[in-house]
Amino acid sequence: MKKITIFFFCFAYMAFQQVSAQSIFDKWTELKTFHGVMSETFHPSEEGNLDPIKTRSGEMAKKANVLAKSTIPTEFKSEKIQKAVKKLQKDSKALDKLVKNKKSTDEQIKKDLASLHDVFHEIVGLCKNEKH
Repeated sequence: MKKITIFFFCFAYMAFQQVSAQSIFDKWTELKTFHGVMSETFHPSEEGNLDPIKTRSGEMAKKANVLAKSTIPTEFKSEKIQKAVKKLQKDSKALDKLVKNKKSTDEQIKKDLASLHDVFHEIVGLCKNEKH
């Protein structure tokens, strides 16, 4: 019985997290659009495949620009989120420049993409937190 209870609470928590992230993306479509490019470039990089980020870094920077200029939904609008979105915009542009610099190493690109991924997750985390 104890195992069933623990399983139920773990499942409920995971379901809540999924629904919560989904509702954030439903309310803030520009964040959802950025997430599409982020997920399609970051996850392959974890496997050592940097081709997606090397071909889509400009697209990612453009999506970050659109996100930064978008209207943040009222329930997410806070100074911390605005600051994180500006950082995402700035770091996306810097990553694009890094990718286009033929002297950049794959390791540096991977490191900077991972840092950008962290900033994205910071924004999502701040959106989940009701007290900004």
